[in-house]
Amino acid sequence: MDLPPNIAAAIACIPLVGGIIFYILEKRNSFVRFYAMQSIIFGGIWILFDIVSRIVLMIFSSVPAVGGFFAVLWGLIAMLVHLAFLVILIVTIIKAFTNVRWDIPYIGPIARKQIGETA
Repeated sequence: MDLPPNIAAAIACIPLVGGIIFYILEKRNSFVRFYAMQSIIFGGIWILFDIVSRIVLMIFSSVPAVGGFFAVLWGLIAMLVHLAFLVILIVTIIKAFTNVRWDIPYIGPIARKQIGETA
């Protein structure tokens, strides 16, 4: 790959798509592969949360009388979680771009294990 490792790793941080592309294309650079695998796992969790959140929102909104309150409350909670996902994504891209290997809590060690690295 002709891209510098920090640029490739930063692009690989784009959830799922960037991760999958760079995980397939990059076979030698463990820095890029780590960020690609972390992106794949992080993106999967983000999508899974979104699906579960929508299902919970539909269930809450169908409850008579108090459903509207719970739906709004869950909507606010889901919005805050999505904001946290976005902040983590931005931090990860910045860390990758500045050549710093940063583990997303809980996800980073799993990514390291998947690419065969030790902590």
